[in-house]
Amino acid sequence: MAFQEKEQQKKDYNPPTTPPPGGRAPELNIEELKKKLEECQKLKDEYLTGWQRERAELLNYKKEELERIGEILKYADVGLILKILPILDNLEIAEKKLPEDLKNDENVKGILQIKNQILDFLKNQGVEEIKSVGERFDPNFMEVIETVETKDKESGTVIEKIQKGYKIHGKVLRPARVKVVK
Repeated sequence: MAFQEKEQQKKDYNPPTTPPPGGRAPELNIEELKKKLEECQKLKDEYLTGWQRERAELLNYKKEELERIGEILKYADVGLILKILPILDNLEIAEKKLPEDLKNDENVKGILQIKNQILDFLKNQGVEEIKSVGERFDPNFMEVIETVETKDKESGTVIEKIQKGYKIHGKVLRPARVKVVK
């Protein structure tokens, strides 16, 4: 038979409308269908709830990851900043040791301008100096280098800063090294 004839036979086929041998078509049990429908509805609700829960967990995970990555990026410059701090320390020491008559020299002003640029850079990165002189000693932000006995200051008060301390976004970058009243 040719292909076209087979296709025509498929179109012309009509299934028998007479009941199967034995007499009657099987009756549909409505109670069984209702039970199956209820089971399907319960499964659908269960699957939907599970999917919604998993989707919410995924969205929360994405949000937490973005926050974690933000925190990592916030402190990514710490290594570079720790390398810059000794340079800043040396510039400040040099500035303190300058005679007054040289502080107005144009060359010296240029070097001091570099110090100010470094301070601005650090400030823009979230770095701030830890205040220490005149404050109560705080072991979270300060390191005692020496204790000194004096009667005019209260015990535990910082009287001298040996090295500046710095925080970045509220966390200690380098503790202040200080002298404290005994």
